[in-house]
Amino acid sequence: MSTVIPPLPDAVAPPLRNTPSKLFVEVTTRCNLNCFMCVKQSGAGTQCDGDLSPELFSRLDPALANLEALILNGVGEPLLNPHLENFIRRAKMTMPAGSWIGFQSNGRLLTNLRALSLIEAGLDKICLSVDATSPEIFRKMREGSEVEDIKHAFAALASAKGRCNRPEVAVGVEFVVTQSNLAELPLVIRWAADCGASFAIATHLLPYNETHAEEAAYSACATEALALFDRYKEKAHAQGLDMYGYLAAKWKYKRTVSEQQLVDLVEEMKIEADRQNIFLDMKKLLQLDHARIEEVAEMLEKAKTVAMECGIELRLPEAALRGKRHCGFVEDGGAFITWDGDVSPCYFLWHRYNCFASGWHQQVEPKVFGNLNTQPILDIWNDAAFRSFRESVIKYDYPTCASCSLAPCDYVQTDYFEQDCHIRNVPCGACLWCMGVFQCLG
Repeated sequence: MSTVIPPLPDAVAPPLRNTPSKLFVEVTTRCNLNCFMCVKQSGAGTQCDGDLSPELFSRLDPALANLEALILNGVGEPLLNPHLENFIRRAKMTMPAGSWIGFQSNGRLLTNLRALSLIEAGLDKICLSVDATSPEIFRKMREGSEVEDIKHAFAALASAKGRCNRPEVAVGVEFVVTQSNLAELPLVIRWAADCGASFAIATHLLPYNETHAEEAAYSACATEALALFDRYKEKAHAQGLDMYGYLAAKWKYKRTVSEQQLVDLVEEMKIEADRQNIFLDMKKLLQLDHARIEEVAEMLEKAKTVAMECGIELRLPEAALRGKRHCGFVEDGGAFITWDGDVSPCYFLWHRYNCFASGWHQQVEPKVFGNLNTQPILDIWNDAAFRSFRESVIKYDYPTCASCSLAPCDYVQTDYFEQDCHIRNVPCGACLWCMGVFQCLG
């Protein structure tokens, strides 16, 4: 029997409430496409294929009455689970007014009949994966699908919304930003708006291997570090100094007057960085393609302009890592459920996989606080270990590994994380989700 726990007032922050505010539920790990950027195709993950069962979904019932959102997504394609409509229908009967149910899809299986059954069941929001309007680039990104498949999906959803008299159902697109398709972003937003989309989400590529890392378009340095570096680079230029000669000058036993001036200027920059609590990795800053970073920022700004012209709601990622961290998953009171019942706190710690998100190899282990097959959902959520984890995350008292000149160190470059250099046991220092470059529906 599940423990009946009355919800705390809304004034209490979502991570500290007695019930989760959002559930991300993986309805399947199977997929009908071979997208190159997916953890399933990269060989970086160890997920077994399987579908969430109706019996396991029913164990979420005690949490549904206080949910703000139910997102039926995971590693696989949700439309492959034959019980998807039943999940939506069951949740809709329990969830409060003003809440919503949605998922992301590649759209390949979204026929007229399937769109109708989903919207009749109570679906509120659906996000279709569109990474290009160019057929060639689209095929490269989404192997096994075509741009025309997405057009058909939009048409099927529009028809179903009309037949069900549910014009409020939100249809949008998700765009994965890479070096190869960056210029397609504004085009996709305009195309999606013409197809009937009301929102768009852009996210950077999460690299699962070294090849993917070369496709990543975001800067691996924090925005604040870049701004400080650019300011001091201008100072150096005004003094007739070349900032890019710093590393050579730094290690010279005897320096010229100009070389010493350059070293002194960089030391001044480091002191200011320490005062502002900004991490500086000079080697990384000097190796960056700053023109490329500006190009990414300009394209994101162009996408914003197009979205405003088309009247489409747009969520953009940062062009560079955000210095001030914000974990939307924990801050919003989210819990993540695998198809076989494991309960985790976020996308970053949901599954076991390898990645190159910070430019170096990282083995990520899932953080699991219980399993629905043996424990009620609210017992897991209110377990002391899970609550303590959430409290620790929102304090943000852990290192920012991506900006650290010593990373990867032995603390994070390990198969099984135990603690970080701050002697904290929260494995979030290497996470880039909270630094603004990765986004998702939710």
